[in-house]
Amino acid sequence: MANQVEPKLIEPLYQALQKERFVTIATIDHETGGPNVSAISWIYAPDEGRIYFAVDNRSRIVQNIKNNPLVVINLIANESTYSISGKAHVKVEKIEGVPLKLALVEIEINEVRDVMFYGSKISVEPRYEKTYDAQAAAKLDNQVMTALRNA
Repeated sequence: MANQVEPKLIEPLYQALQKERFVTIATIDHETGGPNVSAISWIYAPDEGRIYFAVDNRSRIVQNIKNNPLVVINLIANESTYSISGKAHVKVEKIEGVPLKLALVEIEINEVRDVMFYGSKISVEPRYEKTYDAQAAAKLDNQVMTALRNA
């Protein structure tokens, strides 16, 4: 699908965003005006035109979005790398039912672009593991992802 541009998530990307996964998000830094890239994992697509994610409500990501709503999510899925751009806003300042002070951010998708370099594909997607108490991590992940699904 190299060089194709879509106005919303294609089906394999929508399916990939039905569970927690590693992505990066690029925002415009509210102090420097330059790019700021962060890794996040609590992400969910409620439909093909929107993405929700949760992040600490004191995060630089939140400050940046409040100053400039333009964002790009970098997603590795479907044997490729995708740039998902759109406008973000803080939908909920503090998600209820979660022990951390997390904001729920909504992105209205403007464009989905396959940005993988020509003649290649992703053969192994990134994997990560939580380095703190596995039981506590699983409980928190479940609480956050449930809140995103129910938002």
